[in-house]
Amino acid sequence: MVMVMISRRKILRILGIIVFALLVYVFYYCWQVVTIGTAYKAKILCSSVFISKRSPQDIMREDLAGIMSIIKADIDFKSKSVTTSFPGVPRQCAIFRNNLGCTSLAGVSDTEILSQSGDIEGSSSSSSSRMRANADLKAFTEGNLPQEVSSGKLNEALDKAFSEKDPDNPIRTRAVVVVYHGQIIAERYAPGFSADTALPGWSMTKSIINALVGILVMQGEISIDQPVRMAEWSGAGDPRKAITLDQLLRMSSGLTFDERSGPVVSDVNRMLLRSRDTAAYALAKPLRHKPGSYWHYSSGTTNIISQIIRESMGGSIADYHSFPRKALFDKIGMDSAVMEVDAAGTFVGSSFMYATARDWARFGQLYLQDGLGNGERILPSGWVSYSATPGPMAPQGRYGAHFWTNGRHGTGERPFKSLPADTFYASGYEGQFIIIIPSCNLVVVRLGLTKNLKALDMESFVSDVLAAVSITENRSSR
Repeated sequence: MVMVMISRRKILRILGIIVFALLVYVFYYCWQVVTIGTAYKAKILCSSVFISKRSPQDIMREDLAGIMSIIKADIDFKSKSVTTSFPGVPRQCAIFRNNLGCTSLAGVSDTEILSQSGDIEGSSSSSSSRMRANADLKAFTEGNLPQEVSSGKLNEALDKAFSEKDPDNPIRTRAVVVVYHGQIIAERYAPGFSADTALPGWSMTKSIINALVGILVMQGEISIDQPVRMAEWSGAGDPRKAITLDQLLRMSSGLTFDERSGPVVSDVNRMLLRSRDTAAYALAKPLRHKPGSYWHYSSGTTNIISQIIRESMGGSIADYHSFPRKALFDKIGMDSAVMEVDAAGTFVGSSFMYATARDWARFGQLYLQDGLGNGERILPSGWVSYSATPGPMAPQGRYGAHFWTNGRHGTGERPFKSLPADTFYASGYEGQFIIIIPSCNLVVVRLGLTKNLKALDMESFVSDVLAAVSITENRSSR
């Protein structure tokens, strides 16, 4: 009897320890969720106010409604910063700098952030160059559309793109631009937004990183086929030494990374919102698969590439920060584009870039034109084909090199079955899209705030646009 009592006490003690450990874990997990939430609110509010120039009231009502409303936010318009707070968690802050956007401090002082570098130079392109680039997207008037384009069908397509069918799952389309043969044939904005509103691309920024890599390849600064040299992987016998830039671009590096977004404590949320150095966070991840043997979508992969681009600049942070503008944005007229950096000064190439819908369309047009912009070769010959070619490990051939594709030619596994086989696209969180269809000479940009992507049917929308552009010779490419 005594032995039974002792055994019961031991069992109860063990159960008590387990319950206590579980309670500690749950508390810590919830603490991390709230900390990430407060950092997210500071970052999004900062960028939306100081880059998009939207009213705080509209942002709070649409972008940061619901559970986010319980987090207190203070906007300092003088210092151009946002501070958020919630009982029991550290205050979070994001600070704005001209041409570098908003940076989450992640425990770093604002003094250290501001001392990294002064404001980088703004647009350096000549006025004539910018005028020619802007002329590439001159808008047709409704009565002056090409003969094969139906303005009535285009308007119907846009009406559907902005209509809300389910109040419980709003799609919140904010901007649409349709470019045909280099000219805008359709454009519309939701109330409160305009052609001058810079909007987030989220993971469409990954495709910008693709372009920057292509530029450096053309300059002979880097090679995509050789293993990348990173100090973090230089240890004897480190298997990560074998990873190539091509494998990073094709999301087949083999590195461990948890991409889950939303209200979870994942690698992507820790990296973007709690890490001082997003590249260092990703570089520290171990291999899960042999490089080149497995496809796994990873925002960490892109931030490693951001670091590779930085190191190619020879250590000059000023040259690095001005590189996207001088080498890409100025050359194609993307005057509104702002790539944001982390607290270490590295571009958060996975996720953080803002531009107007027209400027996102200019980027799509660059790829439609095989890397030619404003009469100049900006990307190396063959780079667009490389980027839009499915990687060998991509499931059903749906991913190229930092661009999504419409599957492998000749298969019935295309994600957009009603669209031409040569369709490829940049895609971002909450329904950001740049759809590029070379065979139809068409670029379609859609920006919005769609929480439930099942409510957004991009294929139908683009199909409606194609129906409005009657090009019979392109039907055979479907």
